[in-house]
Amino acid sequence: GCHLCEYNCAYANSGLDDMVKALKGKPVFANVHIEEADGITYAVSCRHCKDPLCVRSCIAGAISIVDGAVKIDREKCVGCLTCVLVCPYGAVAAGANGAAQKCELCLANSCGSPACVKGCPNNAIVYEER
Repeated sequence: GCHLCEYNCAYANSGLDDMVKALKGKPVFANVHIEEADGITYAVSCRHCKDPLCVRSCIAGAISIVDGAVKIDREKCVGCLTCVLVCPYGAVAAGANGAAQKCELCLANSCGSPACVKGCPNNAIVYEER
């Protein structure tokens, strides 16, 4: 995979107006990541489960469902990363500040819809409700 979805995600969630300033010389903390196994490449991101284990397992009450999207309140997160352990999809990770992070559908940033989908040149990533 080209990994452009990861860069677009990290940029969209950086809060900066310039992609180069947002990403140059810094580790990329994207909320979507590309995995490869047995010659198959696939994107891993939160599936916004209807009854998410991460919400039920969060000892700080930092993870909740808001308008159908599973969201993490980074102010409440204590960094125990229990959510990372219980997510069956491997979609939650430790962020730059130690708090958990995951895809929140770009609802809180200027994109308004997933930046990984918008930035995929091959239309390999789609967002659809099921």
